[in-house]
Amino acid sequence: MTRKILIVLAALAAAVLLAVIVAWPREQFVPAASPAAVASTPENIARGAYLAAAGDCMACHTVRGGEKYAGGRAMETPFGELHVPNITSDRDTGIGAWSADDFWRALHNGKSRDGRLLYPAFPYTNYTKVTRADADAMYAFFQSVPAVKRRNTPHRLNFPYNQQIALAGWRLMYFTPGVFEPVPAQSPAWNRGAYLVEGLGHCSACHSPRNAAGAIEGGLGGGLIPTIGWYAPSLTSDAEAGLGSWAVPEIVQLLKTGQSPRSTVFGPMAEVVFKSLQHVREPDVAAMAIYLKSLPAAPAPTREPIKGPQVDQLIAQGKNLYETHCIDCHGADGKGLPPAYPPLAGNRAITMDHSVNAVRIVLNGGFAPGTAGNPRPYGMPPFSHLLDDAEVAAVASYIRASWGNTAPPVSTAEVNRYRSTPLD
Repeated sequence: MTRKILIVLAALAAAVLLAVIVAWPREQFVPAASPAAVASTPENIARGAYLAAAGDCMACHTVRGGEKYAGGRAMETPFGELHVPNITSDRDTGIGAWSADDFWRALHNGKSRDGRLLYPAFPYTNYTKVTRADADAMYAFFQSVPAVKRRNTPHRLNFPYNQQIALAGWRLMYFTPGVFEPVPAQSPAWNRGAYLVEGLGHCSACHSPRNAAGAIEGGLGGGLIPTIGWYAPSLTSDAEAGLGSWAVPEIVQLLKTGQSPRSTVFGPMAEVVFKSLQHVREPDVAAMAIYLKSLPAAPAPTREPIKGPQVDQLIAQGKNLYETHCIDCHGADGKGLPPAYPPLAGNRAITMDHSVNAVRIVLNGGFAPGTAGNPRPYGMPPFSHLLDDAEVAAVASYIRASWGNTAPPVSTAEVNRYRSTPLD
């Protein structure tokens, strides 16, 4: 028996070693077009700044109230705590001593300057699609970012996730480097949109489900964002945020301003619009819209309202609370007064199976981003200080089941789970 156990252990060790041998060098190298391509010229810096904005780099690499791109943000994950690094031009604590090739390897291959494998919370599984020319422009920009001396905080990951050998195994299963390849049968706008959505914009990092290993599955089918406790809706489902029925200008308006006659962005998407998408040129946003509209649609499931004495009692309580706190803005018919006061009737953000976003908006308020196209947005105040968990569950359940909405009721336990979730 002991001999069999040793044989099994030896086989497992050999398999792990093979995984490391295969996965560790898994990388591609594309040289810079010329030294001029990575030079810190005004043209390269401006282009790189635009691409960094399109890639929403600041969202993770700038802590609230901190210096731009100096890192320091802690990210809670199911595997432990990750700390976002300093990417300013400081030579000791940032990336000022990095070469353009070092930067390319990090972006494209998910490897640090010293050869360490990077954790995929840095979305190199998307950024691998970025072209070398765009990576070089971004490098030129980050070399121009004022140096901030702030040493990086070590990650605090649980075993075995803190082992490079485990990360090598993850990469073997879930990561293949490769620059975006245009689809000849599609238009230039479609290909540009696909490049931005699937690559630089890394939309799937939030809008996709993840498996137990934290790897993206299911395209843009929606998923809970475990680090911040919001649900990023499916961009293909008619029951969530599918855009097939939207006109391209409507999508552009929403992504550029945070608001349109059909919807308003809240939560983490408001930050994406504020820090990234409002700065993206309209033709690029239109290209993203064209690509998103082309994705195969997942039809909305047919649902029947959930009935029963307990549900009826919950809905009745919620109706009373709605008439006390909500009716002045959203109306007795739930139609609101868009765009200032969004409609609740037929609002897919309200009627999704996942209730977390509706719960968090009732608890913490809903605030659209202030943008150049919508500089003074209306906001919804928080009610966490006025309503207890049972009351929030009741009013959310009433909204999700009224005016033709047929979403399931919300439980008190669901509200309690998200009441203490950090706001960002």
